[in-house]
Amino acid sequence: MEVTESQLFTKHVTVVTNVATDLGKNVYNRQLRLPRRGGGLTFSPDFHLHLLKPPTVDEKYSAQEVQAKIRTEFDEGGLKHVPFQFAVLNGNGDVEMDSKEFRSQFNDTTNYKRVISAIVPENSEDIEVLNLENLVVMVPVLKKQVLSSLRWVFIGAIVFTLIIIAAFYITVKSLLDQRKLSEIKSDFINNMTHEFKTPLATISLAVDALRNEKVRADKEKATYFSGIIKEENVRMNKHVETILQAALMEKQELQLNLVSLHAHQLITDILDNYQLQLKDKEGEIILHLNATNDVISVDEVHFTNLVSNLIDNAIKYSKDKPRIIISTHCTKKFLAIRVDDNGIGMSKETVKRVFERFYRAHTGNIHNVKGFGLGMSYVKTVVDAHKGKIKVESTLGKGSTFIVEMPLAEG
Repeated sequence: MEVTESQLFTKHVTVVTNVATDLGKNVYNRQLRLPRRGGGLTFSPDFHLHLLKPPTVDEKYSAQEVQAKIRTEFDEGGLKHVPFQFAVLNGNGDVEMDSKEFRSQFNDTTNYKRVISAIVPENSEDIEVLNLENLVVMVPVLKKQVLSSLRWVFIGAIVFTLIIIAAFYITVKSLLDQRKLSEIKSDFINNMTHEFKTPLATISLAVDALRNEKVRADKEKATYFSGIIKEENVRMNKHVETILQAALMEKQELQLNLVSLHAHQLITDILDNYQLQLKDKEGEIILHLNATNDVISVDEVHFTNLVSNLIDNAIKYSKDKPRIIISTHCTKKFLAIRVDDNGIGMSKETVKRVFERFYRAHTGNIHNVKGFGLGMSYVKTVVDAHKGKIKVESTLGKGSTFIVEMPLAEG
């Protein structure tokens, strides 16, 4: 049953009256009667006032005791969660004792109501009480009480809602991540199938050709088909090594065997492996090895693979005739290797994601770009493992620039 404002106020009045009565009974525990007039001794008015001056509440109780009495009465009256502030006023309206926030609430008649009850003796017949005290209790209006009682309910509801939203976000994010991972795996399997199928098919055709007696009789043709088998075998080995490297990176087991070596000589040796590829595409690689100190502390195998990946990437994403410029310079602690190409370039989105594992840039009208999307991820891992730096600059349609900084060997 809904409680109205007036019904609640009646309860408050009853509680405060009970407390005031109890205070009066205990404070005024002696009858103060006036001597009968007429006959006998007579006393001056000042003497009467002195005899009739009753004790006060603050002489009998502390503020904490009065507050405890009010709280107990509120609880027993079914007003357990109702907050209140109180004061005891003397006959002149002066405050004898009060609770901490009484004065601030006393003037706030919008949110609080005043309940006032006189503190009188238990037996008031023939008693003249001077300086009558009053108990004043401030209680919140019904609306404020309801809001106060529901405060923790609201807080709990808000917290629960936030938990639900967070759980929903995490669930949706997990589903999207799983979907993305599934797409990446599908692309990887498709690319891997294609990358292995092509050399296997080529090897199969070369083997069939070598079985032909006419081809075996012609040493030049036999050498040509044997060379094809060798090249495709090397190509397949590179793919296997790339996948193994990816597995090592996934387990974070990239072990480095640091040695001091000359980067310029190593770069020159690596370029020899790409001469046939460049000749086939009518491309060129221009070297500007200007670093005064090219001795770096690196793992030879991983650094060789790093440079090879950068060069291979520049050739793969070229338009027609690759023109690649490799330049070096050194700072106080690092050797900087810069690889510029005239390829198809990258969008801003691709530049941000180029080092992600399995990510492959869109190649537009170029359909012969193959790979697993692991090359640049591997490069970034190797650079980080050497405590080096790498950054990329690119403009769509105008080529890309990769700048790698590797630590110089301590002299």
